[in-house]
Amino acid sequence: MKHIILHYAVCAALSVISVSAFASEHPDSIEHEICLDELSVTAIKQGSQLDYQAVSATSIARREIESLQISDAKAASNLVPNFFMPDYGSRITSSIYVRGLGARIDQPAVGLNIDNVPIMNKDNYDFDLPDIDRIEMLRGSQSTLFGRNTMGGLINIYTLSPMTFQGFRASAGYASGNTFKAAASFYAKPHNRLGLSLTAFYRSVGGFFTNAFNGEKCDHEKQVGGRTKLQWRPSSIVSIDNVLSLSLVRQGGYPYELVNQAISNLPDDEHKISRYNVGEISYNDTCFYRRTSVCDGLTVSADLGGARLSSITSYQFIDDNMTLDQDFLPASYFTLTQAKREHTVTQDFIAKSTSLSKYAWLAGLFGFYTSCHTHAAANLLNDGIHQLIENKYNANFSDNKIYWDSRRFILGSNFKTSNYGLAFYHQSSLHIGRLNLLAGVRFDYEHTALDYLSECSTGYTARRTADGSTLAHVDVNINDPGSLSQSFFEVIPKLSVTYDVPSAIKARIYASAAKGYKAGGFNTQMFSDVLQQRIMNTMGVGSSYNVDEIITYKPEHSWTFEAGTHAEWLNSRLHTDLSVFYIHCTDQQLTVFPDGNTTGRIMTNAGKTRSWGIELSLKANPMQNLDLAMSFGFTDARFIDFYDGKEDFSGKFIPYAPQNTIFASANYRFDVNKGPFKHIDIGVNTRTAGKIYWNEQNNVHQNLYALLGATVSFAGSNFALDFWGENLTDTNYKTFYFMSINNTFLQRGKPLQIGATLKINI
Repeated sequence: MKHIILHYAVCAALSVISVSAFASEHPDSIEHEICLDELSVTAIKQGSQLDYQAVSATSIARREIESLQISDAKAASNLVPNFFMPDYGSRITSSIYVRGLGARIDQPAVGLNIDNVPIMNKDNYDFDLPDIDRIEMLRGSQSTLFGRNTMGGLINIYTLSPMTFQGFRASAGYASGNTFKAAASFYAKPHNRLGLSLTAFYRSVGGFFTNAFNGEKCDHEKQVGGRTKLQWRPSSIVSIDNVLSLSLVRQGGYPYELVNQAISNLPDDEHKISRYNVGEISYNDTCFYRRTSVCDGLTVSADLGGARLSSITSYQFIDDNMTLDQDFLPASYFTLTQAKREHTVTQDFIAKSTSLSKYAWLAGLFGFYTSCHTHAAANLLNDGIHQLIENKYNANFSDNKIYWDSRRFILGSNFKTSNYGLAFYHQSSLHIGRLNLLAGVRFDYEHTALDYLSECSTGYTARRTADGSTLAHVDVNINDPGSLSQSFFEVIPKLSVTYDVPSAIKARIYASAAKGYKAGGFNTQMFSDVLQQRIMNTMGVGSSYNVDEIITYKPEHSWTFEAGTHAEWLNSRLHTDLSVFYIHCTDQQLTVFPDGNTTGRIMTNAGKTRSWGIELSLKANPMQNLDLAMSFGFTDARFIDFYDGKEDFSGKFIPYAPQNTIFASANYRFDVNKGPFKHIDIGVNTRTAGKIYWNEQNNVHQNLYALLGATVSFAGSNFALDFWGENLTDTNYKTFYFMSINNTFLQRGKPLQIGATLKINI
């Protein structure tokens, strides 16, 4: 409670404020040039002036990004109203929740573009990205222009341009958790039409959470990567940009602590589940995540007298391996390995009018192809064989008992998934006096196919209970190939109106209605459970899954209705953004755990849901050198119609999506101009999220929590030394909840962290 009181005290002191990019109030000349140039160059589809559009959007500029130590999208969580990206598991876990929409596995509800290139796989959302110049977060459905998986919004990240900055940048820092980060980049402009940059980075984390089983940190990490950016302007009307990036992640992760243990109902003379220490992270098998990713994006644009033609081409490659002790106990139930190799090619052609007439238009053609090979092997170990197979059978048949041949066998699955899509989209706008009308539509086709092979080779012996004599030996050999496919066609419209208010202030109001769409897919993680249940079903126990029903899930659809205003007051010293929204969603995709002693996760379609809420952002520059910011988001997201076959969840809150997000910050610059120092920046901020329900029953939740941060920066003409802290009150909060074989687990949020970073800019 004292942390929450402290949080609201800070919020009250900062009640005049905003989260958007207040850094532009006091930029140096280099920062200012970068902002202007990049806005005009990179905003290919949605336009550069978001304040003039019918969209809820937040832009975070480079000064704030560096002050808050933001190096990836996850670090921007809570800065943006109703935007929440929890930090749990490992870097394959990139769940994003916006306005009650989101998913823990498979396709996201929010898209991610880096330098115009769409990142197609959510598993590759989370990696460090040095030299971020600007982050834009567009909330509400962006499906008309950007297609699949942007029904909740879109994140645009732009990196520094060698056309506007030349020189050498380097940084190095050390922080709690034995964390070391270093980055170096070189920006050159050998010709006035040619720019080139080279960037490399390294990150090492010792860890914050200890596995009590072996006394080692379980959330250690090493990450290394690099990026090259080439920008060529062969003529005054043609621009060519190519960005090639490489990232390698080697990580532990998964610091899940046991909080509630299932009680065995087996007879006293049977083997019982051992008692484990509640509140402790303790597991005996290896957990890690490893990823190698490559992305190359080529953007070519040409101005053709009244229209601008652009082509965005990308190739993306992921090679990763997630290995888990899936029971997360110091026992031998399950381990899981999921290794995949994925190749993706995307192509987007955009034509956009550039004339200053009252009518403006945009049209595009987008296509993609993805091919992925996945090897998934679930190892059923001694305790799993005994508890989940042998005891289940022996409890139902008193005349005989079974004994497995081996205390370990593999439930193997191999998949080949292919996915391709083609879309045509168009948007027109008409400017009539102070009124701007916009209409758009997208015709989107997608096909996805799955070829699978499930296999298992094992066996057991049946013996009489009375004398222990052998009845029979049974070989279990399963080799099941199969194929599944789905096709989807969607028409995705959008309408909006914007009105410039005639007043002394710069203000405009808007209203919009937009359809959102998220593709369907396959629950490949369920194949190990399907195999396990099939084995047990042949023995006369267990369930029988219908593969077609449990493996496939349908697309998700939504309609978002929104009204809001953008305004500038007091000679642009105060900027305000206010929006209200209502979202009606059908077949919302939710991650649930199947009933019984299983470890799989399944994506299901949850009938109908609705969410409504309000978002407020303020930014103020009340006096020279002082920047204040605040954002507030409230979402009420509930099921309208969701019956899972056993329980009706209508009226319950949608899990994992926070009801509130709050961010507040104050930054003051002291101009000293003495010795090597030009100025000293002092900043304080607080981030809040909650209430978060962890399940559909709404009987487990995380209360509202606040994290206090601060930064002190000593800056010279070409260097800065930052001292910073996060979660300074050492608030105890949880970031994740789940169940495995009826045991309950939570992950704690990171504790107090302090660090120092030296930055050089030559």
